[in-house]
Amino acid sequence: MNLQFEAAWRLHEFLVARSIPYAIIGGIAVQRWGQPRLTRDVDLTILVQPGREESIARDLVAAFRPRISDAVEFAVEHRVLPLDVPGGSEADVSFGLPGYEEFVIDRARPYDLGDDRAVRLCSAEDLIVHKALAGRPQDLMDLEGIVVRQRASLDVAYVRRWLEELASVAEEPEVAARFERVWAERSG
Repeated sequence: MNLQFEAAWRLHEFLVARSIPYAIIGGIAVQRWGQPRLTRDVDLTILVQPGREESIARDLVAAFRPRISDAVEFAVEHRVLPLDVPGGSEADVSFGLPGYEEFVIDRARPYDLGDDRAVRLCSAEDLIVHKALAGRPQDLMDLEGIVVRQRASLDVAYVRRWLEELASVAEEPEVAARFERVWAERSG
């Protein structure tokens, strides 16, 4: 098993043992839904009820080596915890909130890593939403790859609904436009 898959599996075991819902949202999901590319880390979102951030961060830091010295404080303030997974690779654990992230986690699907190991990946639609929100050049390339590979099976209404809602909350109308440009160019 490659190091990235090993890290994903170790995080999966940790989270499942503590009944912490999660979905992988990064490179492994891009490899499944879009155009495969080299990626070394594991990005995932866990569902964290408000007020539980510090407790969960401490549990994670006790099990996995943090990549920064003030990891717990950083996680509470920025809602992301950068970790090194022994025998695996780096991981960024995002602390999701009830709301959209609940949908992401509920819609996550099993992804077979081999050796009777499966982790939970976000759906292609939710990965598109994440990529459109991030908006960096690599994210837009990933978004395009997902549309090209998954266009026939995408729930475009779901993508539009969440992009419009999240763009409105963020006061960034460009978020929805990023997807619409790619959809217009690549869906036919």
